[in-house]
Amino acid sequence: MAGERAEPDVETKAETGNSAAIAAAFADGPAYIPYLAVGDPDYEASKAYVEALDRGGADVIELGLPFSEPIAEGPTIQGALVRALDAGMTPDRFFRFAEEVDVDAPLVCMTYYNLIYQYGEETGPRPFVERAAATGIEGLVVPDLPAEEADPLREACDEFGLDLVFIVAPTTVGERLDRIMGQVSGYVYVQARLGTTGARDDVSDQTTESLGRLADYDVPKAVGFGISTGDHAERIVTGGADGIIVGSALVDIVADGVENGLATEAVADRLEALSRELKDGAERGYAARVEPAESH
Repeated sequence: MAGERAEPDVETKAETGNSAAIAAAFADGPAYIPYLAVGDPDYEASKAYVEALDRGGADVIELGLPFSEPIAEGPTIQGALVRALDAGMTPDRFFRFAEEVDVDAPLVCMTYYNLIYQYGEETGPRPFVERAAATGIEGLVVPDLPAEEADPLREACDEFGLDLVFIVAPTTVGERLDRIMGQVSGYVYVQARLGTTGARDDVSDQTTESLGRLADYDVPKAVGFGISTGDHAERIVTGGADGIIVGSALVDIVADGVENGLATEAVADRLEALSRELKDGAERGYAARVEPAESH
């Protein structure tokens, strides 16, 4: 039931060095990780939409902190970020949102390094991470931060007990892959295909190859980029993923609500319904994967 997310205990999180809540999300089966841009199309509607994801079965929720140059995003999420910025979203309002939203699932902030680095009076990532931890954020995804330049953020995350999630592309191999996997914690975001984010009608064959390259690394693998149906979710998890990340298919529902003037409640119902479909698909995939192993 929503509303029982634990109050942040920054000292305990710092002692463990990472998020116990995110680890728990992957402990008993596949994690469903939805994404929405905070503040799209406005503050109150956005809260209702994120809470709908939680009711629909989210295990972790990625909250997008809008940035004016989102290089990893396709047109769908770019549109969401523009709407949120136009509605007045800022880092401080984002943190207030994280404190107020009524969900059980742990929250992860997805944003770009410029916002993290410039936040607060002290230059560098530490003030942002400290504030994030105080509001209950459990991890960060920073698409434009190379692993080679991530040490200051990694140190701040370790200090305040946040996970630092990296994205691994189908082309990431060799020493670069090793470097990324040496920095990652919580889960690794496995990019299902090359290009920017966006819902697709199929699931890329590159996903299986990427999961195979990551098999020896002891961190949960969550696949994103292009998942939009329960069938997609089932196939991805059957293929070995520990979780699924879904953004554009959910943002499309929000955008449709804006375009057609739908009531907040109607949009929230659609988000909850698709979330249930995606979560159910992931669980079917997990059952299909583990049952043959248990029969031997």
